[in-house]
Amino acid sequence: MKRLVSAVLALALAMPALADEEIVLEAVQDYMDFATYEAGIILPAQLTQDVFEAATFVDTRDAEQFEAGHIPGAMHMEWREVAARLDEIPDSGMVVFYCNTGTLSSQATFAARLLGRENVVVLQTGMRGWSETAAYKP
Repeated sequence: MKRLVSAVLALALAMPALADEEIVLEAVQDYMDFATYEAGIILPAQLTQDVFEAATFVDTRDAEQFEAGHIPGAMHMEWREVAARLDEIPDSGMVVFYCNTGTLSSQATFAARLLGRENVVVLQTGMRGWSETAAYKP
């Protein structure tokens, strides 16, 4: 009987976590069902002066890399901090996340989009691509 009570208690305690997991899974699937291939990205060649001046840039690399050099005017927010610092990300206007290549900033962009920031895009090819092929560099 003690085992049965323990099992029922454990299951009851796990139910909210299972429900939360299901909500998250549904949100991810809904996002992926409706996202186009181009959703959430921008190429360096698309960064004209007008686009550059209207966008907010967020460098998602570590502090050392940011200090070594970044896109002028960019704010720094490591990719792991996006969920905790979501309120610092503008909810209007284009927000461009970038890292060195686009890998970490893609994760940051995905997280921000799942959390409701549809104005967030990742800079494909990251800082390297911006250095090599950006349409505009101040």
